[in-house]
Amino acid sequence: MHKIGLIDYGMGNLHSVTKSLESLGEEIILIKNFNESKNCKAIILPGVGAFDPAMINLINMNLKNDLQNWINSGKSFLGICLGLQLLFESSDEGNVQGLSILKGKIHKIPTTVNQRIPHMGWCQLLPTKKNKLLGLEELNNWVYFVHSYHAIPNDSNIIAAQVNYGSEKLTAMIQHDNLLACQFHPEKSGKTGEKLLRKWLSTIQ
Repeated sequence: MHKIGLIDYGMGNLHSVTKSLESLGEEIILIKNFNESKNCKAIILPGVGAFDPAMINLINMNLKNDLQNWINSGKSFLGICLGLQLLFESSDEGNVQGLSILKGKIHKIPTTVNQRIPHMGWCQLLPTKKNKLLGLEELNNWVYFVHSYHAIPNDSNIIAAQVNYGSEKLTAMIQHDNLLACQFHPEKSGKTGEKLLRKWLSTIQ
């Protein structure tokens, strides 16, 4: 069992993430101040809502710098949905600078996909590289999305999986060193999401 810190900044579906991880035997600590994270082995940044209000909340709660320091120190981190987008430098959705952990920008899903926006529902992950750690090739890979914006990293090598949406391939998962982030909701993605969370938990030192 690990103690997992869940950032509580007013922008996340904390209940479903908490229940999902508790069902896997983990202890969840809600983090409103990083003094509460001293016994945590990993941090999760969830997110539902818009980019600018989320960043403003992180800044006003004095979480931004501590979150950047946590990730940059090499400790385990998982971002979910908006929690992935906030890792980048900026977003079409607003004007506030992101966490800038990763180089790149969040773009609105183009209307040329000829699909409904927001992208909502179940889609199949397409691994971009063989990843023994995550074992995406071993999963059936159907996961649940709700989003209107997607990440375009400067370094495409950090993209661990994409998803087809109309004529576009959208970034579905990022992996870079100690950092893992999902545009989809693993906590709402049934057995695939459960297996993915188990694999992530197994990497925590």
